[in-house]
Amino acid sequence: MKTAHGRRVFVLGLAASPVALATSRLHAQTQTTWSADEAYDALLANRARVIDVRSREEWLETGVGAGVWPISMHEDRFPDRLFAAKALADSRDVGLICATGGRSATLLRALRQAGYEGYADISEGMLGSRQGPGWLAAGLPVVPLDAALASMPEELA
Repeated sequence: MKTAHGRRVFVLGLAASPVALATSRLHAQTQTTWSADEAYDALLANRARVIDVRSREEWLETGVGAGVWPISMHEDRFPDRLFAAKALADSRDVGLICATGGRSATLLRALRQAGYEGYADISEGMLGSRQGPGWLAAGLPVVPLDAALASMPEELA
């Protein structure tokens, strides 16, 4: 398990990751990506967990994918909650989803650069991107934010 020092390095890396994103296209091509359908299938089969890293405002506007844990990267304690979610996932991978795949891809790169494995980018996002139609247009189920929050494990609150 990584130390608190490792988490601080991750957070610093996340802050610097836009620079890394702009300079490292080759690294971006090697990341693990899932479609929205693949992520939902993995959730249903209990092979993965998914975290929605968007803001509360975005969750309120569109809802949250059914079975997805809303843990905003824009709120306090995000790294602690992210790593707690990974611990709760046990050996399952954790998919990261945002609106169009930009934030989740950046977050995945920062995690990889800090030495963390077991995460994937849902590159279509909720709204769609060049990678695909997205969770909403694919017709995958969503729930209101209050329902998503109520179904989260207590350790992630």
